Amino acid sequence: IEKLKTSTYNIPQIESIVVSEETLNSFDVEHIDLVALLWQTGYLTFDKKVFKREKIFYKLKVPNKEIQFSLNELFLNYLTNQTNEIILHQDDLYDAITLDIQNLKTAITSLFASIPYNNYVNNNISKSEGYYSSVAFTYFMSLGFQTISEDVTNKGRIDLTLKLPNRIVIIEFKVDKKEKALKQIKEKKYYEKYLNEKKEIYIVGICFSSEDKNVTEFEFEKVGLKSHFRLCKTD
Repeated sequence: IEKLKTSTYNIPQIESIVVSEETLNSFDVEHIDLVALLWQTGYLTFDKKVFKREKIFYKLKVPNKEIQFSLNELFLNYLTNQTNEIILHQDDLYDAITLDIQNLKTAITSLFASIPYNNYVNNNISKSEGYYSSVAFTYFMSLGFQTISEDVTNKGRIDLTLKLPNRIVIIEFKVDKKEKALKQIKEKKYYEKYLNEKKEIYIVGICFSSEDKNVTEFEFEKVGLKSHFRLCKTD
């Protein structure tokens, strides 16, 4: 937490970070990299080796669900200063994701409305555009779903994919930008990656305003194999 207070680290990147061996072996406590600290304390572990430029890099991951819960609740305490309200917002988000996506906007709007104003003054990351998507991202990660951040497709990267037993939810975040988040998902057809899993697929676009400190636009659609074929036939 003290390390986060001195930086504006993009928390969502932690879930799919690729680092060098030199970074992981950094033992200078005064200047240790946040990822190295999380690795050395067991919050991150090796996923696989990545070979680039004749060097070995390591892709890291959160080891298991228990650590996924604890790590992201740690981040939430830092990011939102909500403490006792976190469980309430987690319940609302969980119900919306698993039962009725239509309620997701209300759940997210409520959680941002409850973040104390002074929290935007007391930590560095809240001054960055990525703060709002980081809070939303971390809340989703804290729910224990199978999650993929920076989910790679043949057309680009999905900000966040949530894989549930009965459905897949693809989410794109925007902060202080005019382009629509849902439009990007549809134009790049991010959902096509999961058509063969034969689950219902929801695509969700969420836009935040750093001035309003909340959601300014929320759109979602249900897509799937049938809608994909219909699109191809029309083309």
